[in-house]
Amino acid sequence: MFNKFSRRAGSGVAVTVAAALMLTACGGNGGGEAGGTPDPNEEVTLNFTWWGNEDRAKRYEEAIALFEEENPNIDVNGTFMDFPAYWEKRQTEAAGGGLPDVMQFDYSYLRQYGQNGLLLDLNDYIGNGLTTDGIDETLMATGKLEDQTLGVPTGYNAWSLFENPALIEQAGVEGYEGGTSWEEYEEYMASVSDASDDIWGGTDYTGRIQNFELQLRQEGRELFTEDGQLNFTQEELAEFWSSTADLRESEAVIPARTLEEVLPKSGFGSNLTASEMTWSNFMGGYLGDTGAEDLNIVAPPTSDPSVKDLYQKPSMLHAVSAGTEHPEAAVAFVEFLINSPEVGKIFGASLGVPASETALEGAALEGPELEVKEYLDSVADRIGEPPAAPVVGYGALENTFLTLGTSIGLGSVTPEDAAQQFFDEAAVTLAG
Repeated sequence: MFNKFSRRAGSGVAVTVAAALMLTACGGNGGGEAGGTPDPNEEVTLNFTWWGNEDRAKRYEEAIALFEEENPNIDVNGTFMDFPAYWEKRQTEAAGGGLPDVMQFDYSYLRQYGQNGLLLDLNDYIGNGLTTDGIDETLMATGKLEDQTLGVPTGYNAWSLFENPALIEQAGVEGYEGGTSWEEYEEYMASVSDASDDIWGGTDYTGRIQNFELQLRQEGRELFTEDGQLNFTQEELAEFWSSTADLRESEAVIPARTLEEVLPKSGFGSNLTASEMTWSNFMGGYLGDTGAEDLNIVAPPTSDPSVKDLYQKPSMLHAVSAGTEHPEAAVAFVEFLINSPEVGKIFGASLGVPASETALEGAALEGPELEVKEYLDSVADRIGEPPAAPVVGYGALENTFLTLGTSIGLGSVTPEDAAQQFFDEAAVTLAG
């Protein structure tokens, strides 16, 4: 799907990948001096793009109208697509058509585009056209690659555990309090499954690479080394996938074949499991899928409560093309989207809990959105430094991890063979 909200049609900035690399190598910022605010007398057209649905589009349309009202010399052409089509379009533009001036950006693509010199380094604009004082330093670090600032987070979330209190009450057991050991969480899941014929305690958590990452961080390690290679052994991965074999065999967790039947919803979203671990910004989606009046959000298990194993993950970022012809205007638009209280009010927590203090004040969160913010505040002692920007190809590896985890649950592959397959694919992906 492709929609345009601007009053005028516009084309992307015409700059090839080679030209973008040259601009970056020469220290250029799209043709203007680094830093500063836009000339109010210069007529400017900016192309801005994001992924999302109609609801997000309506919110952006309202924000764009406010920005244009405050900056009558700047016209913003807004377009959007679904997530897969969005990145296919960006790859085509990066290869030859030129990227839009301002882009909603995903954390997992930051390194791929940043190391190729396609994103504007915002360091020269911070404090000189771009205000970041109201954003947590560890969260701002997620938009950095080496010594460059390539994106500004719009909002943030953290790994969490959701519970459905109605299902827990139906099963007649005690809910999971959060933040206990992995063994205690497994016992909780088994207690729910044992007490009910049609509700399971949870999903096999070894199917998500984020849970493997969480356990590694609890040991003081990351998924990847500083030079972008796997930071764990094939044997360790096989052991992780084998660790929940008893839960699968006893059906303390929902069977993989049942999960396949309810796709694209998850077991939790289908009201079949009482708990599920995922990112905290899934609250709205889960409420919609389950139809529940209320959901609980608590801390995930940990092997050591004193370790800072969680981190603030940007729900998304805003980035500027290195080839933009209007860097000051583009940065001014990012500044508005990030810090404006009015924009905070428009979006609430739909882009994650607002990263900026001023946007957060404008958002005036309440209900489920406030619950997510309160959860994030409650795990502040477990928030540590974020990992480095994801390696190029991380998305493919994440999907492979999930696919192999599902295959293990279906009994079509052993944990040992799955680990071999994962390492074989990683060797190709990370070599590219």
